[in-house]
Amino acid sequence: MAPRLVGRELAARDLLLDGRPETVTDAALVALVLGDTDEQLGRTVLREHPIPHGLWRVRAEDLCVHGGIGPARAAVLLACLELSRRASCWTGNDRPCISTPEDVVRLCGPQFAGMDREFFWALALNTKNQLLKIIEVSIGSLNASIVHPRELFKDAVRLSAASIVVVHNHPSGDPTPSGADTQLTRRLVRAGDVLGIEVLDHVVIGDGGAHASMRELGLM
Repeated sequence: MAPRLVGRELAARDLLLDGRPETVTDAALVALVLGDTDEQLGRTVLREHPIPHGLWRVRAEDLCVHGGIGPARAAVLLACLELSRRASCWTGNDRPCISTPEDVVRLCGPQFAGMDREFFWALALNTKNQLLKIIEVSIGSLNASIVHPRELFKDAVRLSAASIVVVHNHPSGDPTPSGADTQLTRRLVRAGDVLGIEVLDHVVIGDGGAHASMRELGLM
């Protein structure tokens, strides 16, 4: 028999079912996801892992140290976070158009949120700047990613991409390009020139939508 929902959790559940999610506290939402009958567990989780970045970065082992949260409950919360991350990237278009650095941030920023290492991607585009595929090139360390032009352009050539935009995150939150970022960008531009695939921009994404466009900064 399922446990009976009482008190504030019952109210929170009913508010959600009544179409009033904005009236439910963050702690109550977390408690509901965890299947707990007391909002206190939600408050405990959010105190240790505050919204937004603390919760984005939470891992199963972080959650399971709290009494009342085992692997099954942790998996449910992590699944909700991942669904939220994916839904925030949905554009309503199977092939979104990438024309500005802001388009890149809207597409990739939510997926980078909370990441504790550098992820380096290439957006393969057709002749109309529509997205063909997000190519996951490499996963690096806390402050660096290892990228070889061969690996990046291999998929772009296979997809018959007309151009690419490269993008990576800075886990520090500061999107200011490093010297290594600039050197890599110029190397990629040269490789793209040889292959006939233009590198339109290199966008570095930090926290809260902060970003830097290497094209706009004149670094490529």
